[in-house]
Amino acid sequence: MDKPSDKNPPLLLLVAGVKGAIGTTLAVAIAAMQETPELILPSLTTTGKFSFLGNCNAVALAGWDTSAEDLPTAIEHHGVLPTGMWLPYTSHLENIETFPAPVNTGTLADQIKKLEKNIQQCRHSFPDARPVLINLLPAACDLCNPEQYETVEPLYNQTAAGMLPDLAYVLAAINAGIPVVNFTPNTIELPGICKLAVEKGVPILGRDGKTGQTYFKVVLASALKARGLYVDGWYSLNILGNEDGLNLMDPDNACGKLNNKTNLLDNILGYQVGEHYGRSTHKVHIDYYPPRGDAKEAWDVIDITGIFGMPMSLRLNLQGRDSIFAAPMALDLARWSAALQMAGITGPVPELGFFFKKPVGDNVPLTFEEQLAALEGLEKRIETRIGEQILSVK
Repeated sequence: MDKPSDKNPPLLLLVAGVKGAIGTTLAVAIAAMQETPELILPSLTTTGKFSFLGNCNAVALAGWDTSAEDLPTAIEHHGVLPTGMWLPYTSHLENIETFPAPVNTGTLADQIKKLEKNIQQCRHSFPDARPVLINLLPAACDLCNPEQYETVEPLYNQTAAGMLPDLAYVLAAINAGIPVVNFTPNTIELPGICKLAVEKGVPILGRDGKTGQTYFKVVLASALKARGLYVDGWYSLNILGNEDGLNLMDPDNACGKLNNKTNLLDNILGYQVGEHYGRSTHKVHIDYYPPRGDAKEAWDVIDITGIFGMPMSLRLNLQGRDSIFAAPMALDLARWSAALQMAGITGPVPELGFFFKKPVGDNVPLTFEEQLAALEGLEKRIETRIGEQILSVK
């Protein structure tokens, strides 16, 4: 693993799913930040924030994956970036340490033990770093009745094959005092895990990164609500051809993401879209379409009514790049995580709903305006606490 030259202690991103499309894009972004930071820093919303963390480009990376490919091969495989764009950073990429994901046998405790050894190894390589776990694992079929896990003890003896693979990473990280960013739609924020996070002084950020279509849906829905325009129906279609799209063709894997995308709109507007039809008219579809690759396309048809009930409509076509949207968000969330931990803010952090489709915690901000205000308030809260810590030392 290359060590950033910055004198400040670096952030150390420990990525579950490091060889996926988002993970490899994140790896190239971090490598680029060491040589050509101007390609990355303008896209970070935390550039200029949290000066006590040091420079934004003081970041290192390690992670786990089920793939046996080396990192450059995985980058080429996903095809998010043209070869000429990432090839200059090959020396950095080849030095990033990656570990095989724990085998899906034995108990969850067996997996955790292996992951804890890997974490210790990373900490030995970066003794002064501030580690953050970034969960980028694929969407999976969620646990039945997650509320039953009021404590974490029953989890350890569960058969690994019957549990979310994310849980081993999350428990290993929290036990080691490492913040968690849950970018996936998988429900890892079990009651017992949230309690453990508070006990260990660890913030948990999540769930389900809000990258493209859903981000703009929040903005538009908030704007329509502010104007008193009634949303009569909203049809959303996503087509993508990467491995995430293929994975989401399994209905069990897709259910969490679809629910997050669908419920969000009713929560913002304060009513069920389609209520007078006796059924929801908010439709969300995800289709795997190989020619698109990582260049996801999203279509939205929005039917609204104004005074006298007169119908109107909007059409929105987003031609985005999933991993290009997601990678800077992961970097931002890592910085938020480190700042929150330093400020002593633990457990779920609902104020970061700006970044997620299904924010976890109490009193989650819903509209775009509320989410921006919550971010500003949280930043001030962190800065105040850090300032008090500095004064107490003096």
